[in-house]
Amino acid sequence: MLRKLDALDADRIADLRPYLESVPDPRSRRGRWYSLTAILLVCACAAVCGAKSIDELAEFGERATDSLLASLGVRRHLLGWRRNPKPVTLGRVLQALDGDALDQAVGAYLADRHRITASADVSEARARQVIAVDGKALKGSARLATPRRHLLSAVTHDRLATIAQVEVGAKTNEVRHFKPLLAPLDLAGTVVTFDALHSVKANITWLVKTKKAHYIAVIKTNQPTAYAKLAALPWTSIKVQHTASATAHGRRESRSIRTCAITDNLGGIAFPHAHLAIRVHRRRKPTGRPETRENVYAVSLAAHQTRPADLATAIRGHWGIENSSHHIRDVTFAEDASTIHTGTAPRAMATIRNLAIGTLKVLGADNIAKTTRAIRHEPERALAILGITNTPDTHGT
Repeated sequence: MLRKLDALDADRIADLRPYLESVPDPRSRRGRWYSLTAILLVCACAAVCGAKSIDELAEFGERATDSLLASLGVRRHLLGWRRNPKPVTLGRVLQALDGDALDQAVGAYLADRHRITASADVSEARARQVIAVDGKALKGSARLATPRRHLLSAVTHDRLATIAQVEVGAKTNEVRHFKPLLAPLDLAGTVVTFDALHSVKANITWLVKTKKAHYIAVIKTNQPTAYAKLAALPWTSIKVQHTASATAHGRRESRSIRTCAITDNLGGIAFPHAHLAIRVHRRRKPTGRPETRENVYAVSLAAHQTRPADLATAIRGHWGIENSSHHIRDVTFAEDASTIHTGTAPRAMATIRNLAIGTLKVLGADNIAKTTRAIRHEPERALAILGITNTPDTHGT
C-alpha cells in the first residue's frame, strides 16, 4: 500500500500549513498554549492515519514522538517536554471553528493538489475535468429537536477530492446553496454533474453564462414530469452509440448509451442550454441472482462538444461518488456512527475526513482503509503526505 506513496515529488506536494493558517482562531488569546494550526495539523495527520473520532485524534498525539509533535508546531514546555492536545481541547476547538473558513482552506488545498497532479498527467490534462455536486447527511449529528446536519459538496470525478463544501439547513435547501458552493471555483470548460434537484433555470443559466461551464443533469423519478418526457422520446429508433461492461464485486454490469437532440424547452420544463437528451441502459447480473435492468436519463450539452463515451463515463462517475466518497466516510471513518453533534464539530470532522481521503486519492491510493492502516504504523509518513517536509529544531519552543 505504501509503495505507491514512496515516490513523493516535493514539487507536487503542497504544504498544508499555509492553507490552515488562513482559518481564524475562535479562542481568546489568554491561556492559549497550542496554536490553531498545530491543532488542525494534529487532526489532519491523525485522519491520514485512520482516526475516526476526537478520542482517536488525541490518541494519535499520545503516540507521536517528540520530533513529530515539533514538526506539527506543538510548543515545547520550559521543562523540556511536549504534550499533545487532549480530547477536551480538540473538542472545544472543533466545535467553535468557523466551518466556512475551514472548508475553504481544505478545499483550496485539495484543488491545488488535484490541479498540479492532473497537469503532470498527460492523459488527465487533455481530458475535460468533471465535478459532481452532491449532498450528504451526517446522521449522528441529530439531537432531540435539532435535525441532522446536511452538507453539499463539489467532488472531482477522477482522483476524487472534495474541493468545496457548504452546510445547508436541510436537504430541501440545497438549491439555494448551489451558487455559493461553486462561486469560488474556476469552472471554465469544466463539466458539472448533478441530479434534477438542482435543475433550476437561474442556477443553470449562471453556471453556463457566468462560470463558462457545461453540465449534465441526471433526471430521477422524483421529477416525474421531466422523467416521463425523457422516457417518451423515441429511444428504440436510435442506435446504441457506446457500450461498456465490467465484472467486479461479485456481479457483471453492462451499460449502453443513446443520445437524442432536444430543444431548449423540454415538454414545458426549462433546461437552459440543454441540447442533448441521454439514456443509459444498465444491466446488472449478481452471482446467483436474477438480472436487473434500469434506465437512467439525463440532459446535457450539445453533442459536438463531447463524445458518447465521455457522457457515459461522467454519468457513471456521478453515481460513483456515493461509493467513492460517502461509502469511505461511512465505513472506513465511521461517519454515520459518529455522535458528535455540538457546534461546528460535526462539519469540521467531515472536512478533516475529506482532507485525508482527497490527499490519499490524489497520491494514487486505491484502498483508503488499507492505506490508513499502513500509515498508522509509520505516522511520520503523514508529514510528507501533507507536505510538511521540514525538520524543526526539537530543542526550540
